[in-house]
Amino acid sequence: MNASEDKKQNETFEDILKAQENLSFWSYLTTELTRGYVLENDEARYMQKRERVYTFIRIPKELEKMMTYGFFLCMDAFLFIFTFLPLRVIIACLRLLTFPCSPRGRSRLKAAEICDLLKVVILVVCTYLLDKLDISMLYHIVRGQAVIKLYIIYNMLEVADKLFSSVGQDILDALFWTATEKRDKKRDHLGIVPHLLLAIIYVILHTILVLFQVTCLIVAFNSHNRALLTILLSNNFVELKGSVFKKFDKFNLYQISCSDVRERYHYMVLLFFVVLRNMAEFSWSFDHFCKMLPDVLMVLSAEVLIDWVKHAFISKFNALPASTYTEFRASLAYDMVISRKKNAFSDHSDLVARRMGFIPLPLACVVIRIIRQTVKLEWNTAVVLISFLYLCLVAFKILLSIVLMGKACQYVREAGLLDRLLKKKSDPPKFTETGTSSSSTSAAAPTKAASEPHKQTQTATPPTIAALRMPSCDPGLALPLSPTTLQSLSSSNLLASDSSISVLSRHVEAGEAVRRPKGAVSPKSQPTDISEIDRYTLCGNRIV
Repeated sequence: MNASEDKKQNETFEDILKAQENLSFWSYLTTELTRGYVLENDEARYMQKRERVYTFIRIPKELEKMMTYGFFLCMDAFLFIFTFLPLRVIIACLRLLTFPCSPRGRSRLKAAEICDLLKVVILVVCTYLLDKLDISMLYHIVRGQAVIKLYIIYNMLEVADKLFSSVGQDILDALFWTATEKRDKKRDHLGIVPHLLLAIIYVILHTILVLFQVTCLIVAFNSHNRALLTILLSNNFVELKGSVFKKFDKFNLYQISCSDVRERYHYMVLLFFVVLRNMAEFSWSFDHFCKMLPDVLMVLSAEVLIDWVKHAFISKFNALPASTYTEFRASLAYDMVISRKKNAFSDHSDLVARRMGFIPLPLACVVIRIIRQTVKLEWNTAVVLISFLYLCLVAFKILLSIVLMGKACQYVREAGLLDRLLKKKSDPPKFTETGTSSSSTSAAAPTKAASEPHKQTQTATPPTIAALRMPSCDPGLALPLSPTTLQSLSSSNLLASDSSISVLSRHVEAGEAVRRPKGAVSPKSQPTDISEIDRYTLCGNRIV
């Protein structure tokens, strides 16, 4: 039957070829006007194309849901510096003063209180040192440069900002761990004071970098020909070109999404500084504000539009569904819920810093520095105004945190992560490639194993990998393989088994650990789910 069908099809093709060879002018014209085609013959491909179009259209909506939630998470972490951190430090100081009268066995300070005190020390010292810096001098230095040079400087500042963010959270985490580590352990660190000095130096340098970014934007907004502002806007299209034509997996896309959330919030704060400085220079003129507003909206609109186009094409080229951003939002919500536990592993602002690369301390120093120079008030008026502003910020922070927590609980329930939160250990949510959590997958595993007993009996225990001689292992750590062993390994397809690969990698890492000198940092294994992804985690072969 197949042979006859092939013969018939070949005859049809022969007839088509003969007809096309003897095609006349009128025959061609008649064929072009009357010929038809049936799309149903390729129904699956066209349905897939239509679904891709629908996904492409849904991406901006799902992206904005995730970015809006992440944006307010950054705002919540930023407001914590000005609202609850001073209150927590006051409570810690009272606890420290009343320690001699406290009952025996009570610790002097808790770990969280020590971290809060260190944050305030860094903030106060950096603010005091930055008072010696003249922002007007920075403005005239930047304004005197050529347009192209300013464009290059601004790009260098963006790269340096990412580099500072990547190393800054590690410096702060090292300081907090050094200050709260148990004293019964053998000391293998420099001490609290060197770590504190290193953190202060980092925050000062990062703050100066942000001040340069603000100054470049002020010069761009105040320039008469708008050339610099146009060039800075074109920088977003360069980012679009460098992103959409690359292969990304879900882990890399999660990094890009978190980076875009942080970048959008960072731009909002920078534009607030620009508007504040310009309004102060023009005596708080409302007409000047209306003149600046179109440029501000143009910058924000370009940022949002580029994010939509970038994520839509990345998802299209890498065949990622729109529900991927729902998983990203659920992961951020899970961080929010876990950080509110009584004995959480880390503060919420630190989780946001690791996940998105947003460190609020340098930005807080910039806020204090610019507001102190911009707003000039008498002492009595300043006290009343600051008190009123502080109460408003506390009220807004409480409202924002309650709304974010309510939304986080909703997103966690929708993602099926409620069972994880009820456990004693706060394991991070693990999403599979299909979008389901690993808890539901593990719950269904026993049923599947019971229904397929024959597969369990056929699966043989892989041979011991200790006998393998790997190139990365020391020769003394392995024994040579005999020809019989090699033949048995090749016949059992050891390297084709996922479990064997994992066992093999563990033995390779063990061999590398033996060879690794004391004090060397062990390489981090590749992440297996999006909950393990920080902003600067190596995913695949890149950090985006």
